[in-house]
Amino acid sequence: MGLKRTKLLDIQSVTGIATVGIFTVGVTDCTGPVGVASTTYLRGVMMHNTGLNTCTSSLFIYPAGAARPEALSYATTDYRLTKVDLSEAETFFFEPNYPIVLVDRESIVVEVSVSNISGSGIGSVVNYQILGDTDIPG
Repeated sequence: MGLKRTKLLDIQSVTGIATVGIFTVGVTDCTGPVGVASTTYLRGVMMHNTGLNTCTSSLFIYPAGAARPEALSYATTDYRLTKVDLSEAETFFFEPNYPIVLVDRESIVVEVSVSNISGSGIGSVVNYQILGDTDIPG
């Protein structure tokens, strides 16, 4: 296997109050000629609030076989890596000191929710950009 330094996904926009799985190893097609992601090394996630109000953004890593948050309408805090309030036009970078290794069927899940500071969260739009690398055959 070789390591492919690539953009794993195009920018993913999440609108309103929502919990969404945006990347699953072994399922998600990467951007460009890489194909389906295999073992993935998550180096960071950028979150940018393009909405008009403050909202809360959370990032989760779901293990293979865990109940999907979309079916529950909420994410399980057991798998949360970060939770941050984003004011309008604010950007947050999640960057661990060492890449997080994701293997088959592990997922990156994001959630936009009501902020504890102010606002209803309705009308929020948060853009997510995943940064990392993936193994490719060959």
